[in-house]
Amino acid sequence: MSEASQIGSHDSRDLDETRAPFETGPASLETVPASLESRPPREVSLFWRTFFLLSLLLLGCILAWLQTFRALEFNPRSLQSARQLASMVNLSRAALVNSDSIARVSLVKTLADEEGVRIAPREPGDMYRPYNEDSLSRRTSELLQERLGDNTIIAREVNNKEGLWIGLNIGNDPYWLQIDPSRIELVAGTTWLIWLGTAALVSLAGAALIARLINRPLKSLSFAANRVREGDFQASQLNESVATSEIRQVNIGFNRMAQKLSKIENDRALMLAGISHDLRTPLARLRLETEMSVDNLEAREHMSADIEQVNAIIDKFLDYARPDHLEASRVSLNEVMEAAIFAMGNPPDVIVKCVIPEKTVVMGDAVELHRVFSNLLENAQRYGKDPITAVVRIDIAAKTKDGSVLIKLRDHGSGVSTEMLEQLTQPFFRGDASRSSATGTGLGLAIVERAIARMGGRFALANSSTGGLSAHMKLPLAK
Repeated sequence: MSEASQIGSHDSRDLDETRAPFETGPASLETVPASLESRPPREVSLFWRTFFLLSLLLLGCILAWLQTFRALEFNPRSLQSARQLASMVNLSRAALVNSDSIARVSLVKTLADEEGVRIAPREPGDMYRPYNEDSLSRRTSELLQERLGDNTIIAREVNNKEGLWIGLNIGNDPYWLQIDPSRIELVAGTTWLIWLGTAALVSLAGAALIARLINRPLKSLSFAANRVREGDFQASQLNESVATSEIRQVNIGFNRMAQKLSKIENDRALMLAGISHDLRTPLARLRLETEMSVDNLEAREHMSADIEQVNAIIDKFLDYARPDHLEASRVSLNEVMEAAIFAMGNPPDVIVKCVIPEKTVVMGDAVELHRVFSNLLENAQRYGKDPITAVVRIDIAAKTKDGSVLIKLRDHGSGVSTEMLEQLTQPFFRGDASRSSATGTGLGLAIVERAIARMGGRFALANSSTGGLSAHMKLPLAK
């Protein structure tokens, strides 16, 4: 090369003089036409969606059951409580009226000790609070007054003493009859909250279990599908003995599909290996016969060049048809790029500028990365000549961002039309007439895109704002 390739950091003056690879315009690594950022849409997993819907259903059922229970309990409880209290009051009054003074004292003491019913005289100055603070107490008071008379007083508190107080006349004397209010009141609110909370927790746990059982086969299917996509057919087998018949049929169908795809992949690899062997053997003989039989030096050189082109085409086909499965490892980006640039040789009309931070390590495959950069450099060398100077100038730069390495390789040629950018990575597509007229298979950029995807990266093309075509790559940064 007329100017040595350099891998490392350059000062800002050198970058300005050689058109810095990272531009501030649309051709930067984060350029919109070649965006490498992959932001998944906001979504909720199927597990949480199922869990949420089941939780809503169960909580709704609990609340409906609670309201139904309270509604069905209210009227019967009020009527039953009023009857019990009215019977107790009538019996107590009758017993006191029909007993003499000595027996009455003993009866009052027995009622207080055994039944929790206390009887006290009612004074005109007694202060009381009516028993009507909630729907049950109001309904009970109404029923008691209906059975005991309208002049009956039902109170919650008398002279700052809480309880269920019933004001009645025993003979001609007014009395208070005090009863434990827990006999007729509903269960306390805290008790309801405890039971409701317990039921809700049990229901949510059941919903989580049900959602997990429902989504487990789908999760297994998703994992197996991803393994098939990566080319790992052995790790994609699903359980064919599950109890659910529908899931069992899906698993059996998926396993048969994976087995067929594995057989197709193996047959393809065997066929390509056979084609490569069967074609290269006669090509080797042709080369030997050309060297020995053709006397014309120019014709011999042309025939040898044709044979080399056929060999290169076979290599491209094999590269494109490589299996998708690849084990990523730590790879030094500096070493791979330096090797790819060195493999170009030293053509006089090619200038390569490379700015990569030292010790940049990515997760990938060294052989695949070398093939990627060799194809990109070959593509830039073949199609990226400056229209004015006829010199190929290639700028390479890289930087780390958010756990990834962004790489940009651009030439200073005429670029391509915007409509053709997305088609350049299609197999056998060469673009405009100038590209179609060149020798090649049209697989170079397709091989690059497939190789980058196999390594878990992203690849995109864009026209540079100052002319030329830019290749953008995003690879995982090795930790």
